[in-house]
Amino acid sequence: MKQIRKKEPLAFRMMPRTLDEFIGQEHIVGIGKLLNRMIKADRISSIILYGPPGTGKTSLARIIANTTKSVFHKLNAVTAGVKDIKQIVEETENEFLNPSGRCVLFIDEIHRFNKSQQDALLPYVENGLVVLIGATTENPFFEVNKALISRSTVFMLKPLSEENIVDILKQALNDKERGFGNLDIEIEPETLLLLARLSGGDARVALNALELAVLTSETDPGGRYIINDAVVEECIQRKVVRFDKSSDAHYDNISAFIKSMRGSDPDATLFYLARALYAGETPEFLIRRIIICASEDVGMANPHALTVAVAAAQAIERIGMPEAKLLLAHAAVMVATSPKSNSCYKGIKAAMSDIETKNTGEVPMHLRNAPVAGMSELGYGKGYLYVHDYPGNIVDQEYMPAEMRGTIYYNPSKNGYEAKIHDWLEKRRKRVSEQEAE
Repeated sequence: MKQIRKKEPLAFRMMPRTLDEFIGQEHIVGIGKLLNRMIKADRISSIILYGPPGTGKTSLARIIANTTKSVFHKLNAVTAGVKDIKQIVEETENEFLNPSGRCVLFIDEIHRFNKSQQDALLPYVENGLVVLIGATTENPFFEVNKALISRSTVFMLKPLSEENIVDILKQALNDKERGFGNLDIEIEPETLLLLARLSGGDARVALNALELAVLTSETDPGGRYIINDAVVEECIQRKVVRFDKSSDAHYDNISAFIKSMRGSDPDATLFYLARALYAGETPEFLIRRIIICASEDVGMANPHALTVAVAAAQAIERIGMPEAKLLLAHAAVMVATSPKSNSCYKGIKAAMSDIETKNTGEVPMHLRNAPVAGMSELGYGKGYLYVHDYPGNIVDQEYMPAEMRGTIYYNPSKNGYEAKIHDWLEKRRKRVSEQEAE
């Protein structure tokens, strides 16, 4: 067993065995919290543990396995199937093998189970034969069967704080049975903090880097391992980003990016843009979001914002990365610092709703085209007033169908350039209204 343990990675060896050894996630396993009480009382019910890698999902399942009196089974959704589920159910229903008639089943990466596999679990979770513990890095409300979700308690795990990671590293450095407690390792508190910071809230990454640092370092004449900042940076290489392009956090980051532009905060805008680029988001995806924001949220308050965003998109096609990040920053800051108006967005939304739900009538005859001889005799185009024949290149005439007359969709704000449009349009609508009253 000791020989096997030497081959096991440090992160595996240091997995907590009890709640007392577990570090972090105080919001769910702190004293008096629901999951803490469930585990200590061995009254565990079906739960889904959801959070980024390295935050303690598998560790909590292991703690439950060590403390529960129920039979404990573990499956990985990548390799397991319906056959494995049925075999576990058969063993659980066998009174000789399992007198309690129930089991705790831990399924790692449960989001990788397809619908039929998840459906196979449902009746046994529902009747209490199987107490399900599912672990997933993906949002379970999107990836897990709604029926399973409704029969489970979802616990959301957060990225570990730097202080949590430092405590976990110290635990590994001091543990003589499972960690490096028998070695003479010199590592400054600032270096531990650097390692914690570079791990991105992932304890597994931090422990793997520490192990690599120790195993690849030579001892000094006194037999000490000297782990400094340079060694740590070499071992971890690159700060871990907590999301990738397919994860739920991807959507959270892009949502924050858009809301920061909308909220006129250029600093937060650049921060979330940098996170997205660092995680590997493509410039094409990001510039599309900027263009949409330029139209939806800036609109006529600064029409030039859309021009800049589209120009940036065209330039990105020619230039590519890494210089494309400058174009993205230019366009994003332009949108973030522009006055805002969603009047155009609200206007088209209201118009689309009317088209879908109301009798909106036909195009007035004087606005219709008459490209073929004989159509004008039927009234097509008759009475149309050509605006350039009138002073100021504007003339008052009805453009709406009779059924929609008087409907207003565009209500300009008084922000930025749109303030001028507001004043101009208010005067024009007032004049038209007075003429109709006469």
